[in-house]
Amino acid sequence: MKLPIVKYGNPILRAKGKRIEQVDERIRSLAADMLETMHAANGIGLAAQQVGAALQLTVLDVSQVEDRPSTMKVNGTKVDPASAMPLMLLNPKLQLDEETTSGNEGCLSFPEITADIDRAISVRVEAETIEGETVQIEAAGLLARALQHEVDHLNGILFIDRMSSVAKASLSSRLKRLQKETLKR
Repeated sequence: MKLPIVKYGNPILRAKGKRIEQVDERIRSLAADMLETMHAANGIGLAAQQVGAALQLTVLDVSQVEDRPSTMKVNGTKVDPASAMPLMLLNPKLQLDEETTSGNEGCLSFPEITADIDRAISVRVEAETIEGETVQIEAAGLLARALQHEVDHLNGILFIDRMSSVAKASLSSRLKRLQKETLKR
């Protein structure tokens, strides 16, 4: 079932997600609905906060993006990222490499707003799967960027918090308008 995506201005986007202790039917259903919602919105990642649930749950799928490649290892074994998608990750813990690069990012909670954001080139994530298994993922490229963006969401951090002050200043009127529209609803 497609869910409404929460827009900037809704306080749940600033909420730190609660750890998921047990995968039950409610969590499985939420993850499946989030995946459907993300695909319908042409997104590559969606955090539970973006559909109104303050939980440590995110879904990702970079398989349709061909112009921004990714590399991936799962539990130490190199895999084709497209064949490993979609990812449904619970309680992810992120380790960032020190080397960073700037890249364009958008967010489904900020329609039509993008900016260049500095992110680690590669990351390591330990998380639980929807099947209850622990998984270690090493990622670079777009997948690494998406993982950082989504784990930020799970901790109440938004991509505008990572923008340069110049970028944020240039977008301030659009951000205020979006916030106002959201609060009116």
